[in-house]
Amino acid sequence: MAADKKPKKKERKDSQLIIRIKGKERDQFVELCDELDTSAAREVRRFIRDFLKQHATSD
Repeated sequence: MAADKKPKKKERKDSQLIIRIKGKERDQFVELCDELDTSAAREVRRFIRDFLKQHATSD
């Protein structure tokens, strides 16, 4: 019999990052995200995670 496993709790997003960019760039970015069936927020979060991994230091 398989052991009972508790479902993982998702970590809540509890912070915001506000950036200022040109409206035209923002519109192009959001439009491209829509075409790629993703969201701007998802892509920015992915960029941040990848950036942190790339610049991680070994402690």
